[in-house]
Amino acid sequence: MTVLHRRHLLGAAGAVATVGFFGPDVWAQAKDRLVIGMSLEPPVLDPNKNAAASIRELTCPNVFESLGRIDRTGAIGPGLAESWTISPDGKEYVFKLRTGVKFHDGESLNASVVKFTLDRLFAADSAVPAKSLYTGIDKVEAVDPATVKVTLKSPDSYLLYNLSIGDAGIMHPKSAATNDKQPIGTGPFMFKERKEGDSISFAKFPGYRDAASIKLGSVIFKVVKDPSAQVNALLAGDVDAFPGFQAPELVARLKKDSRFAVVVGTTEGEVVMATNNGKKPFNDLKVRQAMAHAINRAELIDAESGFGTPIGSHFPPHNKAYVDLTGTYPFDIAKGKALLAEAGYPNGFEASLKLPPVGYAQRAGEVLANQLGKIGIKVAITQLQWPQWLSEVFKERNYDLSIVAHTEANDLDRYARDGYYWAYDSAEFKAKWREVVAATDFAKRDELLKDCQRIVAHDAVNGFLYQLAKIGVWKKELVGMWENAPTPSTDLSGVSWKA
Repeated sequence: MTVLHRRHLLGAAGAVATVGFFGPDVWAQAKDRLVIGMSLEPPVLDPNKNAAASIRELTCPNVFESLGRIDRTGAIGPGLAESWTISPDGKEYVFKLRTGVKFHDGESLNASVVKFTLDRLFAADSAVPAKSLYTGIDKVEAVDPATVKVTLKSPDSYLLYNLSIGDAGIMHPKSAATNDKQPIGTGPFMFKERKEGDSISFAKFPGYRDAASIKLGSVIFKVVKDPSAQVNALLAGDVDAFPGFQAPELVARLKKDSRFAVVVGTTEGEVVMATNNGKKPFNDLKVRQAMAHAINRAELIDAESGFGTPIGSHFPPHNKAYVDLTGTYPFDIAKGKALLAEAGYPNGFEASLKLPPVGYAQRAGEVLANQLGKIGIKVAITQLQWPQWLSEVFKERNYDLSIVAHTEANDLDRYARDGYYWAYDSAEFKAKWREVVAATDFAKRDELLKDCQRIVAHDAVNGFLYQLAKIGVWKKELVGMWENAPTPSTDLSGVSWKA
């Protein structure tokens, strides 16, 4: 899952004690040094160990590279594989690896290393967060040192994409066990230092295969949780860029400052009122439908200063397979009350809303609690730190409701996952999703994706609120930052300062 933290995405409660983190004279405008602000500190630095999108934002593909590479448009191009072929039946993928590639510790990339990495993703005892994306793999073979063959149990139209995201970052057997604290990959930047609660530093990898193209010598990711502190850090010159700015209400102010570029783009982040479908009374469709009728999306987007696009299912509006389902359960307080009464709750009930420490969730939480209150649901808000949220809500499913942005692309598959934190179990959806994955005709797949969206919308699995905007703010002299976020990534390979 992914939780794009405005962008990433995600920026929070909890104030920062001081603003002058470094002092502008220390970092200011060094032509090969960049200080990037981030709202959420990643719990670990290995995407195979934790689902937090912040891990992928920092490390993929800066540290860890995959067989394919997702570019700023969302297109898949060569990564550690320079080319690939797909068999006519769609069940065999043969990847030709780049030669001469080195890991940051000097170890070499070869087919056996790739096999090691991919085998770990779908092994029976695998605990990687994205395991379900890879369980359709039957076997991985190292044909020769530069050739890997992946054989599937059945065709998977998303396989190439799934082998290009951060979850499939190639890791070496010698360093894989310690990548959570000391990540070692093949990317253009190598891990240098972590100061818990403060910053994570990378340095340019001199052994990178195209080192001359990498213009930054060092990058510091600086943790700045509080939205107002983010503004102050920018104004003071302590931070050069916020790819996922967390204070939408202050965007107009920054647009007037000639020092900064303010760039608003799209994300893959569906902001949802996550609902525990496996717990009473939320296992009752009528209750979920009642809540859906209570949601006023326009009011929620107003709380984001207008940044956001309404959604009626778990799918991004900019995708060509999108279907507008916001009218499935139109805002209707009377209908919401009537459905609650039909479900046996004429006087409503009490529910908890556990919020992660991110700006949009904090803002939406108060609004949503008020909206649900109008149909008789008395909502008690609980504030959680990010590790708590991942533990209580995502892992243990110890919650009623929450608010979070799911920021990975193609993540409608979560509704087919057994044991996922929404506890949604629909034979109809699972069958339809199997058709989606097996479809080799992409036009047909788009129609199937529309069907999937309709099922999820009808079942009111979650409260579908809006698509998160990507608000980027950085110094005007900085070039190469991504406008949109087609995948959780702060890709620094093409970033530089103007000469």
